Amino acid sequence: MQAVIYSFSQRGAELSKKICEFFIKTGYDACAQTLSKYAEKAGIGVMLPDYKTACGAAFKTAGIIVFVGATGIAVRTIAPFIKSKLTDPAVISVDEKANFVIPLLAGHIGGANEMARHLAEYLGAVACVTTATDVNGLFAVDEWAARNNMVITSMKAAKDFAAALVAEKQAGLVSDFPVSSQLPPGMRLQQEDTKDDVGLVIALDAGKKPFRSTLNLIPRIVHLGIGCRRGTECEKIAALVLPQLKRLGIDRRAVCSVASVDLKQDEQGLLQFAAKNGWKAHFYTADELNAVAGDFTPSSFVRGVVGVDNVCERSAVKDSCGGKLLLRKISKDGVTLAVAAEDIVIDFLKTGLRTE
Repeated sequence: MQAVIYSFSQRGAELSKKICEFFIKTGYDACAQTLSKYAEKAGIGVMLPDYKTACGAAFKTAGIIVFVGATGIAVRTIAPFIKSKLTDPAVISVDEKANFVIPLLAGHIGGANEMARHLAEYLGAVACVTTATDVNGLFAVDEWAARNNMVITSMKAAKDFAAALVAEKQAGLVSDFPVSSQLPPGMRLQQEDTKDDVGLVIALDAGKKPFRSTLNLIPRIVHLGIGCRRGTECEKIAALVLPQLKRLGIDRRAVCSVASVDLKQDEQGLLQFAAKNGWKAHFYTADELNAVAGDFTPSSFVRGVVGVDNVCERSAVKDSCGGKLLLRKISKDGVTLAVAAEDIVIDFLKTGLRTE
């Protein structure tokens, strides 16, 4: 992930180098940039062609943007580029004497709040976090979901959920996955004899709505193993896969990748199908697939052609890091499909943010 640090004075340029070091130490691809008149002495880059244009470009590529200087400069600079809390990068403001670290944008989903705390600790500064859940010491569901690779299906429902916690009301929880941690304050497992008005559902099926206001979180843990004849069109692959996902009660947003044997890595129909749905495509050698442990549906014909007795099931399990098969091999019009899901356990204490 990329982090960019901007500064507007000589003192700010010097501080930006220290901030850049913090992000590099924590594994970010970080760079510091300043105005041309300060760049040479500080030994950092220049914001080209100007700081507003540079910031606009960073909004498209960076995960974190830090402004060293007056908060007003940061606010005016980012204003034209703000689009959505779901996609905007984290934006943090730091005064040039490193007294305060202020998350300005994407505090939860972008991770600006948590990052501001760690950066403040590193600088010996004070983190100024103002979001309601944080100042009240409550669970920030949107931040937790983003850090744990889950899709938030409704920002309105997320607001309802947060508002219930802030108002000290009970919020229910329904999870299709085991929960290992204590539940956050204000949350309880939904039972048949409890009827909470607002609640959270963690499941692959976004159609579960047990509460008046249900916040559905969809873990992105599903992997599709696909085999196909040479030259199979994208539409034929979709004709098998999409109805099967619906039948299984798996929301498309739960899928994170398509996998197959490496002989299919130039198969245009398969690549188009993955790209059209925004899924990554992964390919494995026959040796890698043969090494996958499990009970799979064998085919001597497939082994003779590609060197492995089953492409789709083995690919799905391999790509899910040894996960469970939700659908064994099925076929239609020269396409084979298997579906696997990663094994996950829900931990509400896990932020998932890279800070150390």
